[in-house]
Amino acid sequence: MSTVISKTFKTLMLEVPAEGVLHVALNRPERYNAINPQMWADLRSCFEEIKFDNTVNSVILSGNGKSFCSGLDLKGGLPISPALALDSGVERDVARKAFYSRFEILDLQASMTAIEKCLKPVFCLIDNACIGAGVDMSTACDVRYCTEDAFFSIKEVDIGMAADVGTLQRLPKVVSSESWARELAFTARRATSDEALQFGLVSRVFSTRSEMFDFAISIAAQVAAKSPVAVVSTKMVMNYSRDHSVDEGLEHVALWNTLMHNTDDIKTAIAATLAKKTPKFSKL
Repeated sequence: MSTVISKTFKTLMLEVPAEGVLHVALNRPERYNAINPQMWADLRSCFEEIKFDNTVNSVILSGNGKSFCSGLDLKGGLPISPALALDSGVERDVARKAFYSRFEILDLQASMTAIEKCLKPVFCLIDNACIGAGVDMSTACDVRYCTEDAFFSIKEVDIGMAADVGTLQRLPKVVSSESWARELAFTARRATSDEALQFGLVSRVFSTRSEMFDFAISIAAQVAAKSPVAVVSTKMVMNYSRDHSVDEGLEHVALWNTLMHNTDDIKTAIAATLAKKTPKFSKL
């Protein structure tokens, strides 16, 4: 089985800071990690690879340079749907153009959803700017930490559109106040790190970038050392339960664990606990 760390991505930098932990860094620092068409493609490809890479048990997502992500690269443009690209000279009415444009939006959504669906816990580390698509990206992650200088802005209304890649769907479920989420979405104003902590967008705020990274690597390594069956099952169940009723979530986990309770990891964990030893689990 090939590993994602062996792959090269033009706009991402990958490293392994601890056993079982993959660090994915947005790597367009000269543009403050603004997302161009190549980065949209790289994010999707990378996290789809992570989903099936059994050497990766947890992920850290950050941005190289001075900012996490400054949003959409307005100079870089957006990916064009294959049909429109191939038939660029063909005249179409509004409905026909919209039919294909919809696929462009769905493709962008898939790049962010790949983070959520990779099934490995993703820790998002945010410093300085987290704007537009950066908010989309962060809300697709499982855990968010930020530095004191971090700020968040749902910028899309300032360029004449509604956010359409995940923020409006995920943010109200991530934070404790839908009123606050709507205020940010309607105004595009900057929310401070203190606000982000107050309303639950992040779970911790750090004085420096290095402190944030040291803590995140420590937590991600703890997660990576646990049963991979238990960890991916937990993410799967929590994601499902978020979008369904309590009764539906309970039925889902009952069916899921009917299979997952057959893992050898349970015996390994119990034996290690009784022997007061640290369990060692096989790869997923």
